[in-house]
Order: sequence, then structure tokens, then C-alpha cells
Amino acid sequence: MTQRLHLVFGGELVDPTKTAFKDTDDIHIVGIFPNYDTAYNAWKSEAQRTVDNAHMRYFIAHLHHLRDEETEASSTEELNP
Repeated sequence: MTQRLHLVFGGELVDPTKTAFKDTDDIHIVGIFPNYDTAYNAWKSEAQRTVDNAHMRYFIAHLHHLRDEETEASSTEELNP
């Protein structure tokens, strides 16, 4: 069974119309979730909690898109058996 992991993270942006973080050391990692629905609920909760700050943004990253089980391993993966 293929896992479809999702990472929810966010922080304060330099400019609310862009996606550059003001301080990358201060990025809030909400967590890694086993499916989109639970990731979305976590994202929504954090987004609503910080709604008064226009510079705060939270994102959902689809971690399963970073790894394709059908593709041969990269040279980096081959170094770490």
C-alpha cells in the first residue's frame, strides 16, 4: 500500500503576496500526516488561529510527490542502504 504523506508547516512571510519566509529558523512545523484530509484539518486549524496576522501563511507539502517508488533510486539514496 502506498503512503501519501503530507507535511503541514508555516510561518511569517516577508511579503504576504510572496512565499519567502521572514525567518527560516522560526518556521512552525505542524506535523506529518498520513493523508490529505488530516493534513487539511491541521492546516485549517493553524490558518484560522493566525488569521489576524496577514503575513502568516501555512502550507501543505505533498511528501509522497518527492518519492516515486517506480523510479530507480537516486545516487544519494544508494549511499544510504
